[in-house]
Amino acid sequence: MVEIRILQLGGEDWNKIYELPQWVRLDHAESFAKKPGSRRSDKPYDMFFFDRTPREEEIEPLFQLIRAYTLFVTKNVEIGGRTAWLCRCKKAQHIAEADIQGFLLKETKFFYAKPYGEKFNLKDVAVSQEFSGKVKWNGNYAVALEGEFGETLRQVVFWRYNTFLNQGQAVDLWLEYRKSPGVSVSLEITQFASGGSQAVAHWEFDEGKLQQVIQLESPVDGSLFLSVCAKGAGELSVIALHCRNSRGSHGYFLPGGERYVTSDKEEAFCYFDPGDLKPPLCVYFSGYKTLQGFEGYYMMRKMGCPFLLVSEPRLEGGGFYMGSIEYESLYARIIQKYMKELGFTASQVVLSGLSMGTFGALYYGCDIRPHAIILGKPLASIGNVAANEKYSRPGGFPTSLDVLWRQCGSMDPKAVQALNARFWRKFKATDWGNTKFIVSYMIEDDYDADAYQTLISHIHSEGAQVYGKGLHGRHNDNTDGIVNWFLGQYQAVLEDDFGRGKEKG
Repeated sequence: MVEIRILQLGGEDWNKIYELPQWVRLDHAESFAKKPGSRRSDKPYDMFFFDRTPREEEIEPLFQLIRAYTLFVTKNVEIGGRTAWLCRCKKAQHIAEADIQGFLLKETKFFYAKPYGEKFNLKDVAVSQEFSGKVKWNGNYAVALEGEFGETLRQVVFWRYNTFLNQGQAVDLWLEYRKSPGVSVSLEITQFASGGSQAVAHWEFDEGKLQQVIQLESPVDGSLFLSVCAKGAGELSVIALHCRNSRGSHGYFLPGGERYVTSDKEEAFCYFDPGDLKPPLCVYFSGYKTLQGFEGYYMMRKMGCPFLLVSEPRLEGGGFYMGSIEYESLYARIIQKYMKELGFTASQVVLSGLSMGTFGALYYGCDIRPHAIILGKPLASIGNVAANEKYSRPGGFPTSLDVLWRQCGSMDPKAVQALNARFWRKFKATDWGNTKFIVSYMIEDDYDADAYQTLISHIHSEGAQVYGKGLHGRHNDNTDGIVNWFLGQYQAVLEDDFGRGKEKG
């Protein structure tokens, strides 16, 4: 198990008071001062416990070191003044003395440094030979089954390759599926001992349990065999099985990470860090990402201001943040929720993203109308992105075809135009009079060649500002150049528009 490093600030050394699990290394400090170049600064702590009120001179170095949602304070800490500010900035949580021992033994393992999540490849799904109905593969979105499944639950699909878990490792499993009313489903998991074929554990999860994330902790080292069972008659689409290293009750992907899910079992994730509580709130939409989680954490944290990371795990690498009315309403609500918590107006918000993330920033920028939208390699006409897969970029980005089919139910020219129009209608109807558009784009982009020019042509609001920089190459030819300009412009907005000096970044 990964070592969890803890800093405990207080008079009594908890190493002498509490029993610690083997994976915990707890450093006790009666006082704290960050020393540049020391191991303490090179290898960040995963958790912090305050058993006394920090002194004034300790506040700033502790602020720089502590990650949000990893600070716990006891009753011995007086919450007031700068300490209250620090606790709010870091989303500190109170822990009762009676709970400390149990927390150290049972909960610390969820505060590991590196998150991991994946969606099992749909290409690795096999249909049971016992199923004799119709089978249809809908791109990389789902495998659709139709017919008689039998009177008792039995295997209909399974994943060819097992996934390995170490003893004590906990994972979150989420099965995404759709079915007709006459069909019942379950998820069956069998664990085999490491290096052998002996089954050592077995779990069955019915539809009631599948409405929630399944948290599974491995009793031994061994591999998991996963299958979906069904009974009844009708249609069943197996869309995805997601597997993520669990944070227990402490969030998703990162401590404090939030998960939202619609009635169709589609997920959206966000992570909010209050920073120093001063404007602006910087929102970053993750780009195409096959390994699930949040993108841009360290980049955004270095800026020092409040930030919100947004991510979604649909299709292969993401679905451009588009979906049903219910699904799309999640993102505007998430941003507005944290604007309200901070007491910020739209003029104190910056939306941003790279590639796939630019669509989310632009699309939901229509709802927020922020101070600035900072983009790298913008994608707006997603229908064109899919159409370019045939001749301009064969095999380069097949996810775009899944997006087109998923949103329009077709891949013909009418569907292409309909998906393009879905964005531009919303964009054109928005008053951008108080917004800056800061865009770096590829001149020979083979995804959405006219995104920047079309963006300019659709902004008719007086007072809107557009700053653009074009680099030669196709969509993925000069990512470093795009990112460097993106970061430079972000810093310029923070300094020039919000008075945040480089010393705060």
